[in-house]
Amino acid sequence: MSPSESTPPIRRIAHLDMDAFFASVELLRYPQLKGQAVVIGGSRRNPDHILLQAARDRGHDALGLEEFPRLRDYAGRGVITTATYAARQFGVGSAMGMMKAAMLCPDAIVLPVDFDEYRRYSRLFKAEIRKMAPVMEDRGIDEVYIELTDLPGVQADGGRAMAEAIQAAIFAATGLTCSVGAAPNKLLAKMASEFHKPNGISIVHETDLATLIWPLPCRKINGIGPKTDERLQALGIHTIAELAACDEAWLIRQFGKSYGAWLHASAHGRDHRPLVTESEPVSMSRETTFGRDLHAVQDKAELGAIFTRLCEQVAADLQRKGYVGRTIGIKIRYDNFRAVTRDHTEEIHTADAKTIRRLAGECLKRVPLERRLRLLGVRVGSLVRADAAGGGPVSTPEAGELKGVTLSLFGE
Repeated sequence: MSPSESTPPIRRIAHLDMDAFFASVELLRYPQLKGQAVVIGGSRRNPDHILLQAARDRGHDALGLEEFPRLRDYAGRGVITTATYAARQFGVGSAMGMMKAAMLCPDAIVLPVDFDEYRRYSRLFKAEIRKMAPVMEDRGIDEVYIELTDLPGVQADGGRAMAEAIQAAIFAATGLTCSVGAAPNKLLAKMASEFHKPNGISIVHETDLATLIWPLPCRKINGIGPKTDERLQALGIHTIAELAACDEAWLIRQFGKSYGAWLHASAHGRDHRPLVTESEPVSMSRETTFGRDLHAVQDKAELGAIFTRLCEQVAADLQRKGYVGRTIGIKIRYDNFRAVTRDHTEEIHTADAKTIRRLAGECLKRVPLERRLRLLGVRVGSLVRADAAGGGPVSTPEAGELKGVTLSLFGE
Protein backbone atom coordinates (compact mmCIF):
# COMPACT_ATOMS: atom_id res chain seq x y z
CA MET A 1 0.00 0.00 0.00
CA SER A 2 1.42 3.39 -1.01
CA PRO A 3 1.58 6.28 1.50
CA SER A 4 -1.12 8.14 -0.45
CA GLU A 5 -3.46 5.17 -0.15
CA SER A 6 -2.94 4.82 3.60
CA THR A 7 -3.28 8.52 4.46
CA PRO A 8 -6.88 9.77 4.76
CA PRO A 9 -7.66 12.85 2.67
CA ILE A 10 -7.52 16.23 4.36
CA ARG A 11 -10.99 17.65 4.92
CA ARG A 12 -11.82 20.56 2.61
CA ILE A 13 -15.09 22.51 2.87
CA ALA A 14 -16.11 25.51 0.80
CA HIS A 15 -18.49 28.30 1.69
CA LEU A 16 -20.00 30.01 -1.35
CA ASP A 17 -21.73 33.35 -0.96
CA MET A 18 -23.40 35.15 -3.87
CA ASP A 19 -22.20 38.73 -4.23
CA ALA A 20 -24.91 41.28 -3.26
CA PHE A 21 -27.35 38.69 -4.58
CA PHE A 22 -30.67 40.56 -4.81
CA ALA A 23 -29.00 43.72 -6.08
CA SER A 24 -26.98 41.75 -8.63
CA VAL A 25 -30.14 40.10 -9.98
CA GLU A 26 -31.71 43.52 -10.37
CA LEU A 27 -28.63 44.82 -12.20
CA LEU A 28 -29.12 42.09 -14.79
CA ARG A 29 -32.52 43.62 -15.52
CA TYR A 30 -31.35 47.22 -15.14
CA PRO A 31 -27.78 47.25 -16.55
CA GLN A 32 -27.87 51.07 -16.60
CA LEU A 33 -27.65 50.96 -12.78
CA LYS A 34 -24.23 49.28 -12.74
CA GLY A 35 -21.91 51.26 -10.49
CA GLN A 36 -24.81 53.18 -8.94
CA ALA A 37 -25.77 53.19 -5.26
CA VAL A 38 -28.91 51.02 -5.21
CA VAL A 39 -30.96 49.68 -2.30
CA ILE A 40 -33.57 46.93 -2.49
CA GLY A 41 -36.41 46.87 0.02
CA GLY A 42 -39.19 48.76 1.70
CA SER A 43 -42.89 48.23 1.21
CA ARG A 44 -44.33 48.52 -2.27
CA ARG A 45 -45.29 52.14 -3.04
CA ASN A 46 -46.86 54.06 -5.91
CA PRO A 47 -43.45 55.09 -7.37
CA ASP A 48 -42.56 51.39 -7.54
CA HIS A 49 -45.73 50.60 -9.50
CA ILE A 50 -44.98 53.47 -11.91
CA LEU A 51 -41.41 52.20 -12.40
CA LEU A 52 -42.49 48.62 -13.00
CA GLN A 53 -45.17 49.64 -15.46
CA ALA A 54 -42.66 51.76 -17.39
CA ALA A 55 -40.26 48.79 -17.44
CA ARG A 56 -43.00 46.55 -18.85
CA ASP A 57 -43.98 49.12 -21.48
CA ARG A 58 -40.50 50.11 -22.70
CA GLY A 59 -38.13 47.47 -21.36
CA HIS A 60 -36.10 47.48 -18.14
CA ASP A 61 -32.90 48.61 -19.83
CA ALA A 62 -34.61 51.51 -21.62
CA LEU A 63 -35.35 53.53 -18.47
CA GLY A 64 -33.28 56.61 -17.73
CA LEU A 65 -31.62 57.13 -14.36
CA GLU A 66 -33.94 60.07 -13.68
CA GLU A 67 -36.95 57.72 -13.75
CA PHE A 68 -35.90 55.66 -10.75
CA PRO A 69 -37.18 56.52 -7.24
CA ARG A 70 -34.55 57.92 -4.86
CA LEU A 71 -34.00 57.06 -1.22
CA ARG A 72 -34.33 60.71 -0.17
CA ASP A 73 -38.01 60.63 -1.24
CA TYR A 74 -38.85 57.46 0.70
CA ALA A 75 -41.31 57.84 3.57
CA GLY A 76 -42.20 54.91 5.81
CA ARG A 77 -40.84 52.32 8.19
CA GLY A 78 -39.58 49.83 5.62
CA VAL A 79 -36.19 48.17 5.92
CA ILE A 80 -33.43 47.50 3.41
CA THR A 81 -33.15 43.92 2.20
CA THR A 82 -29.80 44.43 0.48
CA ALA A 83 -27.70 47.09 -1.24
CA THR A 84 -25.10 47.32 -3.97
CA TYR A 85 -21.46 47.69 -2.99
CA ALA A 86 -21.59 51.33 -4.12
CA ALA A 87 -24.33 51.98 -1.54
CA ARG A 88 -22.54 50.01 1.17
CA GLN A 89 -19.63 52.42 0.99
CA PHE A 90 -21.94 54.98 2.63
CA GLY A 91 -22.66 52.66 5.56
CA VAL A 92 -25.97 51.40 4.16
CA GLY A 93 -26.69 47.72 4.82
CA SER A 94 -29.35 45.03 5.08
CA ALA A 95 -31.96 45.26 7.86
CA MET A 96 -31.30 49.01 8.20
CA GLY A 97 -34.33 51.25 8.28
CA MET A 98 -34.95 53.02 4.96
CA MET A 99 -35.32 56.41 6.63
CA LYS A 100 -31.99 56.02 8.43
CA ALA A 101 -30.34 54.92 5.19
CA ALA A 102 -31.76 58.01 3.46
CA MET A 103 -29.69 60.19 5.80
CA LEU A 104 -26.53 58.27 4.86
CA CYS A 105 -27.10 58.01 1.10
CA PRO A 106 -30.05 60.17 -0.02
CA ASP A 107 -29.28 59.83 -3.75
CA ALA A 108 -29.40 56.01 -3.71
CA ILE A 109 -31.87 54.45 -6.13
CA VAL A 110 -34.67 52.41 -4.54
CA LEU A 111 -35.96 49.20 -6.16
CA PRO A 112 -38.80 47.00 -4.88
CA VAL A 113 -38.05 43.40 -3.93
CA ASP A 114 -38.92 40.58 -6.33
CA PHE A 115 -38.52 37.36 -4.36
CA ASP A 116 -39.89 35.15 -7.13
CA GLU A 117 -37.04 36.26 -9.38
CA TYR A 118 -34.43 35.87 -6.64
CA ARG A 119 -35.60 32.34 -5.88
CA ARG A 120 -35.45 31.47 -9.58
CA TYR A 121 -31.81 32.54 -9.75
CA SER A 122 -31.13 30.74 -6.48
CA ARG A 123 -32.33 27.48 -7.98
CA LEU A 124 -30.19 28.09 -11.07
CA PHE A 125 -26.88 28.67 -9.27
CA LYS A 126 -27.42 25.76 -6.87
CA ALA A 127 -28.16 23.44 -9.79
CA GLU A 128 -24.78 24.38 -11.30
CA ILE A 129 -23.00 23.58 -8.05
CA ARG A 130 -24.63 20.18 -7.73
CA LYS A 131 -23.44 19.21 -11.22
CA MET A 132 -19.84 19.39 -9.97
CA ALA A 133 -20.19 18.94 -6.20
CA PRO A 134 -23.31 16.95 -5.27
CA VAL A 135 -22.86 17.14 -1.48
CA MET A 136 -24.08 20.61 -0.56
CA GLU A 137 -25.61 22.24 2.51
CA ASP A 138 -28.22 24.84 1.57
CA ARG A 139 -27.91 27.83 3.89
CA GLY A 140 -30.56 30.03 2.32
CA ILE A 141 -31.32 31.80 -0.88
CA ASP A 142 -27.78 33.06 -1.53
CA GLU A 143 -25.24 30.86 0.28
CA VAL A 144 -24.19 27.20 0.56
CA TYR A 145 -21.51 24.97 2.03
CA ILE A 146 -19.90 22.50 -0.38
CA GLU A 147 -18.10 19.23 0.40
CA LEU A 148 -14.82 19.34 -1.58
CA THR A 149 -12.70 16.70 0.16
CA ASP A 150 -12.95 13.87 -2.38
CA LEU A 151 -13.41 15.94 -5.53
CA PRO A 152 -10.69 15.71 -8.23
CA GLY A 153 -7.64 17.88 -7.65
CA VAL A 154 -8.77 19.31 -4.33
CA GLN A 155 -6.12 17.62 -2.22
CA ALA A 156 -3.42 19.06 -4.47
CA ASP A 157 -4.50 22.72 -4.52
CA GLY A 158 -6.82 23.03 -1.52
CA GLY A 159 -9.87 23.50 -3.74
CA ARG A 160 -8.86 26.53 -5.83
CA ALA A 161 -9.37 24.97 -9.26
CA MET A 162 -12.75 23.57 -8.22
CA ALA A 163 -13.80 26.95 -6.82
CA GLU A 164 -12.78 28.61 -10.10
CA ALA A 165 -14.78 26.04 -12.08
CA ILE A 166 -17.87 26.57 -9.92
CA GLN A 167 -17.58 30.34 -10.23
CA ALA A 168 -17.30 30.07 -14.01
CA ALA A 169 -20.28 27.71 -14.28
CA ILE A 170 -22.47 29.97 -12.14
CA PHE A 171 -21.52 33.04 -14.15
CA ALA A 172 -22.18 31.26 -17.46
CA ALA A 173 -25.62 30.09 -16.28
CA THR A 174 -26.75 33.25 -14.50
CA GLY A 175 -24.46 36.18 -15.21
CA LEU A 176 -23.88 36.49 -11.45
CA THR A 177 -20.67 36.38 -9.43
CA CYS A 178 -19.95 34.72 -6.10
CA SER A 179 -17.17 34.55 -3.55
CA VAL A 180 -15.77 31.25 -2.29
CA GLY A 181 -13.74 30.35 0.76
CA ALA A 182 -12.19 26.87 1.03
CA ALA A 183 -10.85 25.64 4.36
CA PRO A 184 -10.62 22.59 6.66
CA ASN A 185 -14.10 23.22 8.13
CA LYS A 186 -17.27 25.29 7.92
CA LEU A 187 -16.17 27.86 10.49
CA LEU A 188 -13.00 28.83 8.61
CA ALA A 189 -14.62 28.50 5.17
CA LYS A 190 -17.29 31.05 6.03
CA MET A 191 -14.67 33.48 7.29
CA ALA A 192 -12.56 32.91 4.19
CA SER A 193 -15.41 33.67 1.79
CA GLU A 194 -15.40 37.26 3.10
CA PHE A 195 -11.70 37.86 2.47
CA HIS A 196 -11.87 38.86 -1.20
CA LYS A 197 -15.35 40.05 -2.07
CA PRO A 198 -16.72 40.38 -4.68
CA ASN A 199 -15.90 37.50 -7.06
CA GLY A 200 -13.00 36.29 -4.95
CA ILE A 201 -11.51 32.95 -3.92
CA SER A 202 -9.69 32.44 -0.63
CA ILE A 203 -7.88 29.25 0.36
CA VAL A 204 -7.14 28.63 4.03
CA HIS A 205 -5.12 25.72 5.39
CA GLU A 206 -4.58 24.76 9.03
CA THR A 207 -1.08 26.22 8.81
CA ASP A 208 -2.57 29.63 7.89
CA LEU A 209 -4.31 30.09 11.22
CA ALA A 210 -1.71 32.43 12.72
CA THR A 211 -1.32 34.60 9.61
CA LEU A 212 -4.85 34.77 8.18
CA ILE A 213 -7.23 34.15 11.08
CA TRP A 214 -5.67 35.27 14.34
CA PRO A 215 -5.09 38.92 13.35
CA LEU A 216 -8.83 39.37 12.71
CA PRO A 217 -11.21 40.92 15.29
CA CYS A 218 -13.22 38.40 17.32
CA ARG A 219 -16.43 39.63 15.69
CA LYS A 220 -15.35 37.90 12.45
CA ILE A 221 -16.11 34.51 14.00
CA ASN A 222 -19.63 33.54 12.98
CA GLY A 223 -21.39 33.08 16.32
CA ILE A 224 -19.78 35.97 18.18
CA GLY A 225 -22.38 38.71 18.22
CA PRO A 226 -22.08 42.35 19.26
CA LYS A 227 -22.89 41.67 22.92
CA THR A 228 -20.27 38.95 23.28
CA ASP A 229 -17.78 41.08 21.39
CA GLU A 230 -18.45 43.94 23.80
CA ARG A 231 -17.82 41.64 26.77
CA LEU A 232 -14.62 40.33 25.20
CA GLN A 233 -13.33 43.84 24.59
CA ALA A 234 -14.14 44.80 28.18
CA LEU A 235 -11.92 41.87 29.17
CA GLY A 236 -9.13 43.19 26.95
CA ILE A 237 -9.69 40.64 24.18
CA HIS A 238 -9.88 42.28 20.75
CA THR A 239 -8.41 39.84 18.23
CA ILE A 240 -8.87 36.14 17.61
CA ALA A 241 -5.20 35.68 18.55
CA GLU A 242 -5.90 37.19 21.97
CA LEU A 243 -8.93 34.94 22.34
CA ALA A 244 -6.87 31.89 21.37
CA ALA A 245 -4.32 32.77 24.06
CA CYS A 246 -6.98 32.59 26.79
CA ASP A 247 -7.15 29.56 29.05
CA GLU A 248 -10.18 27.43 28.24
CA ALA A 249 -11.15 27.05 31.88
CA TRP A 250 -11.08 30.84 32.30
CA LEU A 251 -13.33 31.30 29.25
CA ILE A 252 -15.76 28.74 30.69
CA ARG A 253 -15.89 30.66 33.96
CA GLN A 254 -16.60 33.88 32.08
CA PHE A 255 -19.08 32.59 29.47
CA GLY A 256 -20.42 29.27 30.70
CA LYS A 257 -19.42 25.69 29.98
CA SER A 258 -20.79 25.29 26.46
CA TYR A 259 -20.15 28.75 25.02
CA GLY A 260 -16.79 29.18 26.72
CA ALA A 261 -15.55 25.87 25.31
CA TRP A 262 -16.88 26.85 21.88
CA LEU A 263 -15.07 30.19 22.01
CA HIS A 264 -11.80 28.41 22.78
CA ALA A 265 -12.24 25.85 20.00
CA SER A 266 -13.31 28.46 17.44
CA ALA A 267 -10.33 30.69 18.18
CA HIS A 268 -8.11 27.69 17.41
CA GLY A 269 -9.97 27.02 14.15
CA ARG A 270 -11.57 23.78 15.33
CA ASP A 271 -15.01 22.89 13.97
CA HIS A 272 -16.18 19.32 13.42
CA ARG A 273 -19.72 20.05 12.23
CA PRO A 274 -20.72 17.95 9.23
CA LEU A 275 -22.56 19.33 6.23
CA VAL A 276 -26.30 19.06 6.79
CA THR A 277 -28.06 18.28 3.54
CA GLU A 278 -31.59 17.55 4.71
CA SER A 279 -32.53 19.70 7.71
CA GLU A 280 -34.58 22.89 7.55
CA PRO A 281 -34.72 25.78 10.03
CA VAL A 282 -37.45 25.45 12.64
CA SER A 283 -37.96 29.16 13.20
CA MET A 284 -36.58 32.63 12.57
CA SER A 285 -36.64 35.48 15.05
CA ARG A 286 -35.52 39.01 15.73
CA GLU A 287 -35.13 40.59 19.15
CA THR A 288 -33.56 43.66 20.69
CA THR A 289 -32.44 44.69 24.16
CA PHE A 290 -33.26 48.33 24.87
CA GLY A 291 -30.70 50.90 25.88
CA ARG A 292 -32.98 51.72 28.83
CA ASP A 293 -35.98 49.90 30.30
CA LEU A 294 -39.19 50.99 28.58
CA HIS A 295 -42.74 51.23 29.93
CA ALA A 296 -45.68 49.99 27.87
CA VAL A 297 -47.69 53.18 28.49
CA GLN A 298 -45.11 55.91 29.05
CA ASP A 299 -42.95 54.74 26.12
CA LYS A 300 -45.83 53.53 23.96
CA ALA A 301 -44.73 55.25 20.73
CA GLU A 302 -41.11 54.08 21.00
CA LEU A 303 -42.12 50.50 21.79
CA GLY A 304 -44.63 50.47 18.96
CA ALA A 305 -41.98 51.60 16.47
CA ILE A 306 -39.51 48.98 17.73
CA PHE A 307 -42.17 46.27 17.57
CA THR A 308 -43.03 47.20 14.00
CA ARG A 309 -39.37 47.19 13.01
CA LEU A 310 -38.84 43.71 14.46
CA CYS A 311 -41.83 42.37 12.53
CA GLU A 312 -40.52 43.91 9.31
CA GLN A 313 -37.04 42.52 9.87
CA VAL A 314 -38.17 38.96 10.56
CA ALA A 315 -40.47 39.16 7.52
CA ALA A 316 -37.52 40.32 5.40
CA ASP A 317 -35.40 37.43 6.75
CA LEU A 318 -38.11 34.92 5.83
CA GLN A 319 -38.56 36.33 2.36
CA ARG A 320 -34.84 36.59 1.70
CA LYS A 321 -34.28 32.94 2.68
CA GLY A 322 -37.43 31.65 1.00
CA TYR A 323 -39.51 30.49 3.98
CA VAL A 324 -43.02 31.01 5.32
CA GLY A 325 -44.36 30.08 8.78
CA ARG A 326 -47.63 29.78 10.63
CA THR A 327 -46.65 30.06 14.30
CA ILE A 328 -46.12 33.68 15.35
CA GLY A 329 -44.73 34.42 18.80
CA ILE A 330 -43.29 37.13 21.00
CA LYS A 331 -40.70 37.21 23.76
CA ILE A 332 -40.51 39.78 26.54
CA ARG A 333 -37.91 40.22 29.27
CA TYR A 334 -38.90 42.48 32.16
CA ASP A 335 -36.66 44.77 34.17
CA ASN A 336 -36.34 42.01 36.79
CA PHE A 337 -34.86 39.73 34.05
CA ARG A 338 -37.89 37.43 34.08
CA ALA A 339 -38.79 36.37 30.53
CA VAL A 340 -42.14 35.28 29.11
CA THR A 341 -43.14 34.01 25.68
CA ARG A 342 -46.47 33.63 23.91
CA ASP A 343 -47.31 32.28 20.47
CA HIS A 344 -50.24 31.64 18.18
CA THR A 345 -50.59 29.16 15.31
CA GLU A 346 -52.65 29.92 12.21
CA GLU A 347 -53.82 27.66 9.41
CA ILE A 348 -52.20 29.94 6.84
CA HIS A 349 -48.44 30.25 6.25
CA THR A 350 -47.04 33.74 5.93
CA ALA A 351 -43.95 35.87 5.45
CA ASP A 352 -45.96 39.08 5.36
CA ALA A 353 -44.91 41.81 7.81
CA LYS A 354 -48.47 43.08 8.34
CA THR A 355 -49.76 39.61 9.16
CA ILE A 356 -46.84 38.91 11.48
CA ARG A 357 -47.38 42.20 13.31
CA ARG A 358 -51.11 41.60 13.70
CA LEU A 359 -50.67 38.10 15.13
CA ALA A 360 -47.70 39.07 17.29
CA GLY A 361 -49.84 41.92 18.63
CA GLU A 362 -52.50 39.41 19.64
CA CYS A 363 -49.81 37.53 21.57
CA LEU A 364 -48.80 40.73 23.34
CA LYS A 365 -52.33 41.10 24.68
CA ARG A 366 -51.81 37.86 26.63
CA VAL A 367 -48.85 39.07 28.74
CA PRO A 368 -48.79 41.52 31.66
CA LEU A 369 -47.33 44.88 30.66
CA GLU A 370 -47.24 46.66 34.01
CA ARG A 371 -43.49 46.23 34.58
CA ARG A 372 -40.85 47.97 32.51
CA LEU A 373 -39.40 45.98 29.63
CA ARG A 374 -35.72 45.44 28.77
CA LEU A 375 -36.12 43.13 25.74
CA LEU A 376 -38.67 42.49 23.01
CA GLY A 377 -38.57 39.79 20.36
CA VAL A 378 -40.70 38.43 17.52
CA ARG A 379 -40.51 34.85 16.25
CA VAL A 380 -42.02 32.94 13.32
CA GLY A 381 -42.04 29.15 13.57
CA SER A 382 -43.47 26.04 11.87
CA LEU A 383 -41.48 27.00 8.80
CA VAL A 384 -41.73 25.50 5.34
CA ARG A 385 -40.12 26.59 2.12
CA ALA A 386 -42.24 29.14 0.31
CA ASP A 387 -42.09 27.20 -2.94
CA ALA A 388 -43.10 23.98 -1.15
CA ALA A 389 -46.11 25.38 0.71
CA GLY A 390 -48.48 24.49 -2.10
CA GLY A 391 -50.39 22.06 0.08
CA GLY A 392 -51.91 24.88 2.11
CA PRO A 393 -52.81 28.55 1.92
CA VAL A 394 -50.06 31.17 1.94
CA SER A 395 -50.33 34.82 2.89
CA THR A 396 -48.12 36.79 0.50
CA PRO A 397 -46.41 40.11 1.30
CA GLU A 398 -48.76 43.02 0.81
CA ALA A 399 -48.19 46.59 -0.24
CA GLY A 400 -48.42 49.44 2.25
CA GLU A 401 -46.85 50.46 5.50
CA LEU A 402 -47.33 48.83 8.88
CA LYS A 403 -48.13 52.16 10.46
CA GLY A 404 -51.63 51.68 9.07
CA VAL A 405 -52.21 48.57 11.17
CA THR A 406 -54.25 49.29 14.29
CA LEU A 407 -53.62 47.12 17.32
CA SER A 408 -54.50 47.40 20.97
CA LEU A 409 -51.10 47.05 22.55
CA PHE A 410 -48.60 49.03 24.61
CA GLY A 411 -51.48 50.83 26.23
CA GLU A 412 -53.12 52.02 22.99
